Amino acid sequence: MDIFAVPADRQRGWYLSLMAPNTKGPEFAWLDPSRLYCNPQALADCVQDLLGPFQSDAIDLVAGIDAMGFILGASAAGALGKGFLAIRKAGHLCVATQNQNYCDYSGREKTMEVRTDVLKPGLRVLIVDQWIETGGTMRAAIQLVEKQGASVAGVAAVAIENTEGGRWIKDNYRFSHCVPQELQPQVDGKRLDSFQTCKTTN
Repeated sequence: MDIFAVPADRQRGWYLSLMAPNTKGPEFAWLDPSRLYCNPQALADCVQDLLGPFQSDAIDLVAGIDAMGFILGASAAGALGKGFLAIRKAGHLCVATQNQNYCDYSGREKTMEVRTDVLKPGLRVLIVDQWIETGGTMRAAIQLVEKQGASVAGVAAVAIENTEGGRWIKDNYRFSHCVPQELQPQVDGKRLDSFQTCKTTN
């Protein structure tokens, strides 16, 4: 699909066909969702779909996970008229922080941090990331928010895979993602039919 094309019938998740497959090997994630952000209508529809389940919820702040969660998180914060909190990889904040160790989708041990002067008891936070594969990164972000007494109003990502970690998030928190039910098996199998179209149009 042409990266800037917009179909006349914009069904939920239409923009997922803009995502590109991994062409760089196993050290990278299996696909690149960020390609869809280049299409303004796709980005707007993606954010609208992510926020749909939370329209009647009280959300005080949106947090996005370093780094690709910053794009969707900031876009969601703007759409809601709320502030945005960056949850960073360790070593990037020059103020007092709370840290949390975790394992990412590749199995690498990492540390995440958040500033300590924003989160407080009673604050309801929507946590946004680009993709949830094993759930380790999102779980660490949840722990950082809750350690400071704030509550997680919900979790949102383009996709939440049905891994053990993904199911834990779905079972314990309000969540939102953009994958129609019929595409979930493809997402879980780490192979989208739209990849064939992507290869022929690029």
